[in-house]
Amino acid sequence: MTRTRSMQSLVQEYLDERRRLGFALTIPGTQLMSFARFVDGVGHRGPLSRQIIMDWARGEAKRATPLNWALRLRRIRPFARYLAQFDRDTEVPESDVFGPSSRRLAPHIYTDKEIAELLAAAGRLPPHGTLRPAAYSTLFGLIAATGLRISEALHLRCGDVDLANASLTVRETKFSKSRLVPLHSTVIEALVQYATLRQQYLPASPEGRFFTLESGVGLINRTVHGVFERLRKQLGWTARGGHAMPRIHDLRHYSGNRIIPAMEPRGRVFGRMSHSPSHTWRNNQRGRQETQDAIVGRSQTNQYAARSG
Repeated sequence: MTRTRSMQSLVQEYLDERRRLGFALTIPGTQLMSFARFVDGVGHRGPLSRQIIMDWARGEAKRATPLNWALRLRRIRPFARYLAQFDRDTEVPESDVFGPSSRRLAPHIYTDKEIAELLAAAGRLPPHGTLRPAAYSTLFGLIAATGLRISEALHLRCGDVDLANASLTVRETKFSKSRLVPLHSTVIEALVQYATLRQQYLPASPEGRFFTLESGVGLINRTVHGVFERLRKQLGWTARGGHAMPRIHDLRHYSGNRIIPAMEPRGRVFGRMSHSPSHTWRNNQRGRQETQDAIVGRSQTNQYAARSG
């Protein structure tokens, strides 16, 4: 059967339908459109074939490894199954052609020294005397202290940061779930310092992005990764995990005290841990649990009051 529509239009139709069902498909969507441009570019007009999928998976990959080929193939198979509903000549490659498509690599476990170096370097970012260095140092510190994903931290609104009740509200995160994150007193101290400085540049609107520049523009994922990469090169870190270089995501696995070090207004990290990492970790975990219990208690009380009213 000869295909009359472009592959790009078919992919867009598939993405639109899936997104109406609630799937974000951010990365898969980008790769599917790349595949569609490849298919249209080589002039393929017949049913989707196993060969054209394999050619794209291998020939267009930036990293020529079986793992990467398998991952790219995994992005295409659901779309191929979708097309097979309308064209029985559509070919769907086996999932194990290139081997497994996932492998959990060991993260880079940051030391206390590396965390301190990162926050200090971020606090020295230009232009000096602006909100930018404080935004980056607080952002990286918050991820290390709470285990938030970078996307979760960047999407925080001012109204989600409840410093009075020592908690963050993370909304519509992975699998469209929301959760409360209890905060240690040292994390609150660092957030208060940042929020106070932010207030000098911008009004704290509940819907305003918490991590922002003085212009009011929120920090962007790609830009944050670029800044982190420059700081990483500047600090000369060597990877100790399974990835080529330490990543922002690895901050979530920081195994120290999970407490943002106290910081001077200029952003210089000072002070050292007064306890061993394991002792401080136990103390911090107990504090987090007490805060969590308090949050749960308030929630139950509010629910009871609502029912009684």
